[in-house]
Amino acid sequence: MPIIVNLDVMMARRKMSLNELAAKVDLTLANLSVLKNNHAKAVRFSTLEAICKALNCQPGDILEFLPEEGEGHG
Repeated sequence: MPIIVNLDVMMARRKMSLNELAAKVDLTLANLSVLKNNHAKAVRFSTLEAICKALNCQPGDILEFLPEEGEGHG
């Protein structure tokens, strides 16, 4: 998948546990874990906003685009 979720990196930088973040953004631990482990198929903007507020970061600090090998720019 070309979109990589670097949530674990930002959590480590902010010294915040998954349990603490889940409580701050009002998500279940299971749903946040799915996102953190790059298994999510989608993320709501409201969820992304809440995560960015809790971690004091930008969406680009959490989400990264990595083109798959062989993909060109057009």
